[in-house]
Amino acid sequence: MNSPDPISALLQLIAERQSFLVTSHARPDGDAIGSALGLMYLLEALGKQVEVVFADPIPVLYRKLPGAARITASLPAIAPDALILLECDSRTRTGFTDSAFEAMGPIFTINIDHHLSGREFADFNWIDAACCAVGGLIYNLAVASGAEINRAMATCLYTAVLTDTGCFTYVGTVASTFALAQHLVERGANANCIAQAVYFSNPVSKIKLLGVALRNLQMADNFAWASITLEDMISVGANVEGSEGIVNSLISIEGVEAAFFLRELPGDAGFRLSLRSKKLLDVARVAEKFGGGGHRSASGCTISGSLASVTDSVLAELRAETLLA
Repeated sequence: MNSPDPISALLQLIAERQSFLVTSHARPDGDAIGSALGLMYLLEALGKQVEVVFADPIPVLYRKLPGAARITASLPAIAPDALILLECDSRTRTGFTDSAFEAMGPIFTINIDHHLSGREFADFNWIDAACCAVGGLIYNLAVASGAEINRAMATCLYTAVLTDTGCFTYVGTVASTFALAQHLVERGANANCIAQAVYFSNPVSKIKLLGVALRNLQMADNFAWASITLEDMISVGANVEGSEGIVNSLISIEGVEAAFFLRELPGDAGFRLSLRSKKLLDVARVAEKFGGGGHRSASGCTISGSLASVTDSVLAELRAETLLA
């Protein structure tokens, strides 16, 4: 189900239902968590019952967001009136299995996404790749609903937009993005406190892990890349969260047009790939070649194979994408 006016259609669907389950993708980031919590506050402002659930743990950086303590880690036994999935291309992208969803019983599904790789898999689909973040879509929904955007909702949505635009630096950051941010600050979001919490509260282990990755830095053509192994993470006492953002250091190098970072996964699962680009390359298309997706300038996926084979495969796809740019 789609609509030429998705916001009005979605508000009607919400009005017709009373209880909602909100979730987002596995390994949740600031946009996923901030948007889910922002939507929770919006639905409650509209008089609805809401539960927010994530399959994976909430990163430490986001645990102080308003409402974060209410997030649960398991699906309810009985299905609510609707399931809302944020920036997912399928139900299993959440980290929960299809059988886990089916155990709740039949449920109406709503898909809200802003990725170019978004897929229409739900009963109702709202995909707007022109929006800077899924938090921006929830903001638009809130404004259209007429509900009050309180301090808690504003804080969550500002965090979503700030993190998914790379501090307002990625392609897709336009004048309306700053107007949105201004309104959220006016409604109570403290821009300085949010930035301090997200970007200036790193544990020492994360900085040490960055140092390990930078020692592995390699460059060729206009590309830069680095990797870390499980042993590297153990050696500095870092967890998975410690690897977040390393790729942004690589893309910050002058003259580099695309960068990627590889994190070894346990067992024989391969590597987690994070891709970034500046102006020319569409790294979402590269990620899609390996079963992933995302934004034109920020994407990711998981790739099986050895470090050498995975590196070679990613470089080959980046070079092929360069020819198309």
